[in-house]
Amino acid sequence: MKVRLGSAAAAAGISGSLSFLLLAASLGSDYWYIIEVNPAMNMSELNSHSGLWSIHEGTPRLSCTCWVGTCTPVGPTHSEHANNCAAMHRTIVVLLPLSLVLLLLGGICGLVSSLAQSRALLTATASFFFICSLFTLSGVSLYMVYSYRALAETEKLEGTEGLAYIRTSFGWSLALAWLSFGLELLTGALLLAAARLAELQHVTAAY
Repeated sequence: MKVRLGSAAAAAGISGSLSFLLLAASLGSDYWYIIEVNPAMNMSELNSHSGLWSIHEGTPRLSCTCWVGTCTPVGPTHSEHANNCAAMHRTIVVLLPLSLVLLLLGGICGLVSSLAQSRALLTATASFFFICSLFTLSGVSLYMVYSYRALAETEKLEGTEGLAYIRTSFGWSLALAWLSFGLELLTGALLLAAARLAELQHVTAAY
């Protein structure tokens, strides 16, 4: 029983560590959103990609489009839609780093609860990881909504024809964040399994 408990705790530790590393890599990279010019235009130097805080743009013309990066309204004539988009971006850059900090704290709690082999601590840590996953899910989902709304705002400013030669997509940075979310759920489930094993171990020892 102790071996099974140790295996479950070790698996949870590995899963939790991977979720932290993936989310950290996601936040630190700049491939959340990608803009590519149609290859037929022979203007690949205009391709752009952006992260949560920075933009790598290929042309000054695209620098005015809020959907490429931080979606910051420019001038007094910006629309309420653009203001809402900027507010969403500010929320995203709070939620996801907060989730990363919570994952670090969860890892410390997981180590302590695993060493103590306490059912209560393992269950509490599992709940903590589920809460972390909610922050990650909220941040990633909000980013996708933000991107679609910002693109719609840009289409209003530039016109559909102005963006006809551009292809937009989410990048691998966003995929890493989704993977981190999945691993956070897995870590919580493994910790619950470890808590159950700790309870069975306690019952067995009592007899």
